[in-house]
Amino acid sequence: MSDTSVTARMQRQFELTDADFAFLRRLVRDHTGIALSESKRELVYGRIGRRLRKLQLTSFREYCELLRQRPEEELEHFVNAVTTNLTAFFREPHHFEHLSHEALPHVLASAQRRRLRIWSAGCSTGEEAYSIAMVLREHAELRHWDVRVLATDVDSAVIATARDGVYARERIGVSEERAERWLRAVPGRPEMLRVCSEVASLVTFRQLNLMGPWPMHGPFDVIFCRNVVIYFDKATRRELFERLAHLQQGGAYLYIGHSESLLRISERYELIGRTVWRRVAE
Repeated sequence: MSDTSVTARMQRQFELTDADFAFLRRLVRDHTGIALSESKRELVYGRIGRRLRKLQLTSFREYCELLRQRPEEELEHFVNAVTTNLTAFFREPHHFEHLSHEALPHVLASAQRRRLRIWSAGCSTGEEAYSIAMVLREHAELRHWDVRVLATDVDSAVIATARDGVYARERIGVSEERAERWLRAVPGRPEMLRVCSEVASLVTFRQLNLMGPWPMHGPFDVIFCRNVVIYFDKATRRELFERLAHLQQGGAYLYIGHSESLLRISERYELIGRTVWRRVAE
């Protein structure tokens, strides 16, 4: 072992043994589907180390024992700490352009009843779901439709932030036109903006673990499942997209992340654009 490695270990506040890390990796895999590689050891140490300090524990072994003995107390905090929540308004803008100019006109022209359902799976702090809702409000033809956006995430903390709908001005990054139309000043907090009620009223936020049971039955006309499966193994991806396909009918749309693909994962969808897929009719 190098002098640098010895020094780094001596400077660590907590010991993270191979056995502890293996247990935490299994727990993450079982409850979220995320397959953490050995390279994520430092990420786990940093994020869970904060939980150890908060709980005044002295080792990862104690923390693992807490998760084994009293999961009802700590499992939710553990999942919240490990999952990554990187998002932004209109992130990967080509998806929202496709939604506005291709998907919605197709639904408007072909729907047998005036009903539209969209699911934001892995919605994080809500920017994706509110971006979808803004696009929906910009289509006057939908004004008299039954339109709903379901937004879910495994992390209860980010769901609470999403429901609040308040964001720092500096990180919103929408056009001036959209900001003026859909965002409102927060009294006493000039650095913050709130999503207006007209947009927020379209969205329902729920905590949901994609690896567990799904209470909804669909069908969903559009599903956003972006940058969710990048840490899933192939078997978990196949299972997830098979379950998504059961909630969509032929011709429905699925948007996935820029580094994701359904090739050799699912035959239930066909690629029709850049990370834009359509449910195959059966």
